[in-house]
Amino acid sequence: MCMYSSKDGFATDWHLVHLGSRAIGGAGLIISEATAVVPEGRITPHDLGIWKDEHIEGLQRITKFISENGSVPGIQLAHAGRKASHNRPWDGATPIFPEEESGWQTVAPSAVPFAEGGPVPHELSEQEIAGVIDAFEAAAKRSFQAGFKVAEIHAAHGYLLHEFYSPLSNKRTDKYGGSFENRIRLLLEVTERVRKVWPEELPLIVRISATDWTEGGWTGEDSVALALELKKRGVDLIDCSTGGNVPRASIPVGPGYQVPFAAQVRQQVNILTGAVGIITDARQAEKILQNNQADIVLLARELLRDPYFPMHAALELGDEHVWPPQYERAKPRH
Repeated sequence: MCMYSSKDGFATDWHLVHLGSRAIGGAGLIISEATAVVPEGRITPHDLGIWKDEHIEGLQRITKFISENGSVPGIQLAHAGRKASHNRPWDGATPIFPEEESGWQTVAPSAVPFAEGGPVPHELSEQEIAGVIDAFEAAAKRSFQAGFKVAEIHAAHGYLLHEFYSPLSNKRTDKYGGSFENRIRLLLEVTERVRKVWPEELPLIVRISATDWTEGGWTGEDSVALALELKKRGVDLIDCSTGGNVPRASIPVGPGYQVPFAAQVRQQVNILTGAVGIITDARQAEKILQNNQADIVLLARELLRDPYFPMHAALELGDEHVWPPQYERAKPRH
């Protein structure tokens, strides 16, 4: 979950306390917010970044704390594409046009704005696409130096890599557009380069939007075909989210509404998957695992509401979770 609390991409005390409290709360894996691989890949001017070596030191402080408190630190590598250059949610989440003081020119597979009347993105040339791939590779190297043990490539929610594989946003006619094989090319090339520099023994996750929820868009069947290719390239787990690429998609939001996509990819590709989306209680999460619909459950908003959800869930499910000794006096005795 983006905190929009950085300056020039640097991690702050906010990030240390925010992520560190989830480690104390018992989360097994803690994935940072979308962390930009280039400055123009930020959603807002306040996003976390890993586009330069100077970012490493502040992130090391966080990964060290997470690791020392029994959790695994992960990082989400991201490029927002045409959804970049926006104000923070509490400032209205409105686009910041390039001519405005804090705005910049956004980029995309095609010069098609996200929303009508919004900024028109610059269509990336093949040479510029090569630069994006280089940036993901360099960011993965820095992530390992910073102490992260899991890397997640963010290819969901209408951000750059999703924009390329969805026919709703990719209108190109070169080798990166048109056919399914061409539209997934950038994500596969990014994955290959990241896997090349990311240690083999450490997990690599790719987050996808398993459907655009829009006629003529990306589908669950497309996600299965993509996952097969990602598996060949050393991806360990597919994080199955949905939507985000068009502003007026018809999404049937409800508890666990995205879980069927994790189950579909898991069963048809024989790859580990993560389930996300309005999973808010322990028994609901446990049922997903016991029914073999996914291999891990990833929580976002629920962990914002309750940083100690994992400890509470363990108690509810009758599991003996070791509380931090500093908190032992508060542990319920039943």
